[in-house]
Amino acid sequence: MSSAVPVAAYASLALSMALVGSYVALSKVLVLVFPVMLLAWLRFGIAAVAMAGWVCRRPGERPLSPADRRLLFWESFFGNFLFSVCMLFGVSLTSALAAGVIMASIPAVVAVLSWLLLGERIGPRVQWAIVLAVGGIVLLSVAKAADSGHATGGLRTLLGNALLFAAVCCEALYVVIGKKLTGNVSAQRISALVNLWGWVLVTPFGLVLALQFDFSGVSPGHWLLLVFYSLAASMITVWLWMTGLRHVPAASAGIFTVFLPISAGLVGVLALGERFTSLHALAFGLSVAGVVLATWPARRA
Repeated sequence: MSSAVPVAAYASLALSMALVGSYVALSKVLVLVFPVMLLAWLRFGIAAVAMAGWVCRRPGERPLSPADRRLLFWESFFGNFLFSVCMLFGVSLTSALAAGVIMASIPAVVAVLSWLLLGERIGPRVQWAIVLAVGGIVLLSVAKAADSGHATGGLRTLLGNALLFAAVCCEALYVVIGKKLTGNVSAQRISALVNLWGWVLVTPFGLVLALQFDFSGVSPGHWLLLVFYSLAASMITVWLWMTGLRHVPAASAGIFTVFLPISAGLVGVLALGERFTSLHALAFGLSVAGVVLATWPARRA
């Protein structure tokens, strides 16, 4: 029975990252139907309804301190609001393959921000992982610019990749700020409150766009995809990750982030019909190697 617990935990971690990669890729379909800020507003709103039971304080959980409230706001501002805006605009300008490769640099960026903001040491392996991640992003930009064949396409790709990397930085800030929150607030309540703040921040933009948007033209399939995107992005992936993390050391759990770029790339190629070239393969290889190198558990003396 004891051996079954790690298997279930590993499955939770892998499925969490695979879902993240899939909704990052599939969001490219949604930004063709909904304006970006309206899509973000609908996502936060649907997730807020689904997580309404997670908002209230549970018995035995201490009240939020002023410091906790400030951290929750910044957690939402960077991890929900800015991340969603940068990711959705970035995906609309580039490809799902690009999103997968660039998102693979999250562990390396987390390491850099942890060093800058938390004073954590960056070892040689993480330094090399950063180099590999940057190399993958550069190769991907070259591949996409070559496919476009003209300067305008190259500039759109460059802007899209820059926005995706900004989303990576926002996600890394989300992780770093979350380190200070998890000691005082439950993971479920953090998810619900951060999502609620994201909905509040984007509501002025979402309401204006909602009054001008023709919702009757949205197909049932796109509504279903929107519900999947909302629940996967704000609720399911967080629950799966926290469930697996209870039984697996953090250093080992980090290895499972390799499923993010793999899932995003597979969805881009198999579902969205994107072309996969040798340069894409090399970019994926560099990025995944960087993730594994950064997160592989160190050998104990």
